[in-house]
Amino acid sequence: MNFQQLRILSETVRQRYNLTEVANALFTSQSGVSKHIKDLEDELGIELFVRKGKRLMGLTEPGKELIKIVDRILLDTRNIKRLAEQFSQHDQGQLTVATTHTQAQYALPSVVAQFKRLFPKVHLVLHQSSPSEIVSMLLDGQADIGIATEALESTVELVSYPYYTWHHTIIVPAGHPLQAVQPLTLEAIAAFPIITYHQGFTGRSRIDQAFAQAGLIPDIAMSALDADVIKTYVALGLGVGIIASVAFVPERDLLLVKLDASHLFEKNTTYISIRQNHYLRDYAHCFIELCIPTLSESFKARDYLR
Repeated sequence: MNFQQLRILSETVRQRYNLTEVANALFTSQSGVSKHIKDLEDELGIELFVRKGKRLMGLTEPGKELIKIVDRILLDTRNIKRLAEQFSQHDQGQLTVATTHTQAQYALPSVVAQFKRLFPKVHLVLHQSSPSEIVSMLLDGQADIGIATEALESTVELVSYPYYTWHHTIIVPAGHPLQAVQPLTLEAIAAFPIITYHQGFTGRSRIDQAFAQAGLIPDIAMSALDADVIKTYVALGLGVGIIASVAFVPERDLLLVKLDASHLFEKNTTYISIRQNHYLRDYAHCFIELCIPTLSESFKARDYLR
């Protein structure tokens, strides 16, 4: 058994058993990948993959148990490297933060500015993704920190900390009839086409839930992945916008009016998450603490290393 075999086993699962993609990801040949898998199975005396002809279709029961151990070994190997870098290059390196557009555009700029002043030599990568992609990046070790409203807190392999809470708000072009509705109601909003987030983004489930509980079927005329797109089309008069309150900036959004809807939709919580047993450099700790200055001592005591 060797380290390359373990890497190939893990990558095979990550690439959904496509050996061509495994070979490309590991800069080797497909025949070499197949040989490593066969050699490992012969050494262990068990089949790790379910096969249909020459194609791999999934993991056998022994394979499912083994991949858990392999992933822990590979994670600890990366942790060894990070530990060495922590002492040899304490203020240099790369920090990858996977987050959504809303967080990158509206919640993180001041944090990023502070962080770069403290760690000018650290290359900060802001990777904008969907919540499900953020989870995958954390679990695969492609990201150090994940920030999103959906998916993170419910993933058991992650340790998640509440970042901040927020409500949805209504945006309309100046002079829109909804400005005269006091107090604003879901029934009044549902009388117009609605432009809001795509399913799975920025609290969309809370929006759908609110209308469903009121017995309303809203006309979702358009959906988008980020608030900037939504605001563009609302300004064109194509519908009423529902966005995260943090995404409305009065000095920028001069063509739009914000209407309070905090009484209509449940509050949302954005989380900062890291993978359990993922070793964080000190500058990664600093980034999280800049986001959540009140974070408890348990975080500083590495409570995610368990």
